[in-house]
This record gives sequence, structure tokens and C-alpha cells, in this order.
Amino acid sequence: MTTHVNSDAGAATGGPVVPTRGAWRPLDVAAVAVTRGFWGALQETNARATLEHCENWMEREGWLANFDRVAEGRTDLVRRGWEFSDSEVYKLLEALAWEYGRTADPRLDTMIERLTARVARAMDDDGYLNTCFGHAGQPPRYSDLEFGHELYCTGHLLQAAVARVRTVGEDALVALARRTADHVCRTFAPGALERICGHPEIELGLAELGRALHVDRYVEQAAVFVERRGTGILRSIPLGQAYFQDDVPVRDATVLRGHAVRALYLAAAAVDVAVENDDAELLAAVERQWETTVARRTYVTGGMGSRHQDEGFGDDWELPPDRAYCETCAGVASVMVSWRLFLATGDVRYADLMERTLFNVVATSPRSDGRAFFYANPLQQRVAGPVPDDTVVSPRAEAGTRAAWFDVSCCPTNVARTLAAWQTYAAAVGERELVVLQYAGGRIGATLGSGTRVLVEVETAYPDDGLVTFRILETGAEAWGLRMRVPDWAQGARLEDGSGSRTVEPGFVVVDRQFTVGDEIRLHLPMAPRTTRADARIDAVRGCVAFERGPLVLCAESVDLPDGRDLDVWSVDTAVGPSERTGQTWVRIARRPDEPSTRWPYGTVPAPESESAGVEAESAEMRLVPYHSWAERGPSAMRVWLPEWR
Repeated sequence: MTTHVNSDAGAATGGPVVPTRGAWRPLDVAAVAVTRGFWGALQETNARATLEHCENWMEREGWLANFDRVAEGRTDLVRRGWEFSDSEVYKLLEALAWEYGRTADPRLDTMIERLTARVARAMDDDGYLNTCFGHAGQPPRYSDLEFGHELYCTGHLLQAAVARVRTVGEDALVALARRTADHVCRTFAPGALERICGHPEIELGLAELGRALHVDRYVEQAAVFVERRGTGILRSIPLGQAYFQDDVPVRDATVLRGHAVRALYLAAAAVDVAVENDDAELLAAVERQWETTVARRTYVTGGMGSRHQDEGFGDDWELPPDRAYCETCAGVASVMVSWRLFLATGDVRYADLMERTLFNVVATSPRSDGRAFFYANPLQQRVAGPVPDDTVVSPRAEAGTRAAWFDVSCCPTNVARTLAAWQTYAAAVGERELVVLQYAGGRIGATLGSGTRVLVEVETAYPDDGLVTFRILETGAEAWGLRMRVPDWAQGARLEDGSGSRTVEPGFVVVDRQFTVGDEIRLHLPMAPRTTRADARIDAVRGCVAFERGPLVLCAESVDLPDGRDLDVWSVDTAVGPSERTGQTWVRIARRPDEPSTRWPYGTVPAPESESAGVEAESAEMRLVPYHSWAERGPSAMRVWLPEWR
């Protein structure tokens, strides 16, 4: 698939998020061309396989036919899919639109037009659009705002329209979005139906569509929804109001809680509203929630959500590896929040978490062929999962192997739209600087705020290798700054800027001068494997260690054990430390020869002087693999956190 780079940022109108103010301005969808490497391969697979895969499964499962039934007045028939299945069609449309903006592949444009026409036939005269409510034989409109997902689905339609207007301009999809957004604003305006949706998303869609179309009332309605939440407006449920984030107003909350995706979508929307309204108090509230959540409720992979019962956040330090839910959609949503906070504040911490989450959650979900996905992303799989059957729908979110499709298939389309727009998260511009945040081989073309046009080639094999080379292909006569992110793990990084080599600290490093075509800057990031220990308050992994290499979290798989032995009986000898051979990471593991009891899993602690008397440990070497690749070689037990040998 050919990608095209646009060196003039004014030729397109942006990516998924275009705030009217902030520390940095995002680049357009075509400004960064990822042509090779880790992310280039994922984008290629997404375009070649995943998009069509998603459409085929939605057709097969009858989710697309739901629109036909509404259009034809046949809603008395049994509807297929959950009440939120419309949203998967809209997320696919968004993914197709960003991918078309990235590659200009006419096949994608044809798919968009075909799907849009099918959806449009189901819209009511007043702009209401939903296939589960509001028609003959169905519950009335907005009769189940807690779980009906009507506004949630609408929000995703609006985000699809944002992608379309920012890649080709106004068309039939954008016209649909205008009509349904107008309907929402009329229906839920102050003094009308003063309610909210149980699943935040409409706020995101309204805020960004308002920006894209310059319609203030859409942004204003998004703000109304944000301010209403937290006042107990939704009915009480056994999981509590925190499930909906309807327990505490956004401005007063100190941490993200409840259903993880809901919480993160709301936080992202709150940033949008805060930025548009220049509301420092609201922005500070989301920053506070992000900081506490990252410090106490986030996995080493960047994953969020430790409870299965509500797909939600647990209490502080409640991060069990084997019960980690870490929904892929929560990873996508976390990236959305961090990106908005970075653009608003310029704080490098947000870009650091984005990298961690993109590599170790978002990239973990899709199988290498782009046709199967993880929904949940546990950090330990005790028993190898089943051999997947790619012809059936998986009813389970946590099966231990990637599934071709799920009964609730929100994650595949969320991955698809994120990968299609991944390049928009890679860089941004200021008045006279280009900041590069995520590293991938390709080109970055942009116009700085000062009007200087720049084109930079990025050459790297990251994350396999830590060398990132920036080559200036186009520049103006004025001096400008190339700002590069040094990840928080990259102690000992070095920079070669043409005047020598120097050590640079984590954070940002800037080369500011009058560049000439052909200039090269080299950033060397240390890629030796690292041993990681958790805060002692995360008691689920106390006494364990994890291993990381560059941005990648590593894991052990049972298929790499000597003689296929049980992964649970081995510990890692940290006195030896991890080593690298031929691009692979190895650790020394050990176990005691006595087999664990099969009758009672507890015993008396021996006296210290006799604990190891006469017992000689069995040891071996074990290869670690990137967590994002686990289960690619077939079903496997897996651990990120390994007990430390004592």
C-alpha cells in the first residue's frame, strides 16, 4: 500500500483531534508517512486485512442488515447483535476514512460510500439514527439511557464524520452527522431532556465535530453533557454510580474509576471541553485524575482495568497480573486521553505513556495477520488457551488466544481506527519547532507556526534497535528547532547533532539552528534489557520481577521452557541478570527439584539455616519475547511478572 506525505500542512485539515489552542498543534493525517518498520507493518496489515475482515464479520453477523431492516420497516423481526452494534459500523467507517486519508486508495472510498448509503437509509426524518430503539416493535427512544447506548453510537458516527471531513471534506457521511448532531442538541439541550448516556462518547463526537465544522453549539452541548455527569442523574445499579462516573462531578474527581473505557472516554472529552472553553479548572481536574491513575491503577504494560465484573478500575494498587482485564479499548482510550493532555500542556509524560500503551496494549491485540484479536490483555495466562477457531464468534473476552470475532466486538474496530491514524500521534508542531514523539521509519512534512516548511526523513529499526536518524530533506532559511522525545526509561541516551556526541536525559532534547538540506541528527536510545520491580504496595506481584527492553514489556511463554515444563514452578535468578544474544533476551531460571505438593498447597517455613541444606537447584536459560507477540506461536501459558529466585 502506498502512503503519501504532504509537506504542506495546510493542504489537509487535521487528524482525530484539532484543538483551537494548546502547547502544540497536531499534524494532518497525511503529514507523516510511516513507510517501514514495526508500525509500518501494522498499518499495512490493518489496511490489507483488518478493515475488510471487520466488514465481512459485521455482514455475516447481521449487524449491517439491522440498518436495512429499519429502512424497510421490518423492525418487528429479531434484531441481530447487542444494542451498541451500530457503533462498530461507525468505527469501521472512521478507520476507512483515516486510511483513505493516509493512502488515497480508491477501494476504501468506495467502501465508505457503500456503507454510508446503507446507514443513511435508516435515519429518521428528524435526524434520529439507531437500529435498536425508536421503531415499531422496539423500545421507545432514549428509554434506557443507562445501558441503551444510543448516544454512544451517535458519538462514534460523529467521530467517523470528523475523519471524513478532515480527509476529503463534506460529503454524505458528514451530512448525516450534521443531522443527527442537530437532533441530539435539540433533544438534550438545557430545559429539554436533561439526561446523559450511560457510556460517555457522545461528548467526544460533538466536541470534535464542532471543531471540524466550526459549529459552536456542538461543543456547547458536549460541555453540557460533561457537567451533568457525576450528579446521580442515571438510575442506581448494583455496581454503583461509579460504574457510569455518575457518582462525582468531573471537576471534583481525583482518580479514574468505574468502567475503564467509560472513564477514559469521559476524561478525553473533558479535556476537549476544557481546552475549547479555556477552562483551567476542568483541565487541571483531568490532569490530577490521570496522574493518580497512572501512579496507582495502571499496569506495567500501560493497560488499565483490573476487574472483570465491571471491566473496570480496581482500588489503588489492585493490579493482579492473572486477573488483569486491560481491555484493548481501554488502551485505545488511554492513548486518546494522553494525546489530548500532551497537546494541551506539552508535558512529555503523556507521550511516554502513549508509547508504552501503543506497544504493549494496542499492538498486542491484533494477530500478525490482522484477522484475530485480544479483547482482554492479562499479564499472566496460567493455562494455555484453546486452539482458536477462526470460523466462530467467541463469547468470551478472556480466552487466552486471539479470536477472529467476538459477541461484543468493540476492540477490533477500535484497533483498526487507531492504527489507521497512528501517524497523527507521532509528531506535532509549535511556532518554530517540530516535535517528534513516536519513532517509526518514514517522513514528516509540516509547516511550522512561523510559516517555515520542513521535511524530515526518519530512519530507524525501532524498537529492535535504538538508533533514530533524522535527515533534513527540506528547510527554510530561518533557524528552527527539532525537538525529540527521550523516553523515561532511556537513561544514558546519546545525541549526535553534527557538533559532537553528548549524553541526554529523559524528557526532551532540542537541536535548534539553521538547518541545511542533508543535515543528520542521530539519537541513540539504550536498548539493553532492564529488570523491573513493582511498588511494594502492588502486593499481587510482590517478590516478582518483570523485564523490559526499550519500549517493550517482555514475557515468558511455556513454549520456551526446557522440555515444556510448567511455567509456574520456575523462578528467575536476578543475580545473573538478563542477557542479549542475536537480538533475543535471555534470563537464568531456577527451580527446586522437589515437586509441589498435590495434596495441600501450604507448609511450614523451614529454619533459615536448614532451608537449602542438601537441596541443589535445577537451573536453565529461558528466552523472553515481547509481550505484544505472545500466543503468536500457538496457545501458551505466559507470565510478565516472574518470581524472583531466593
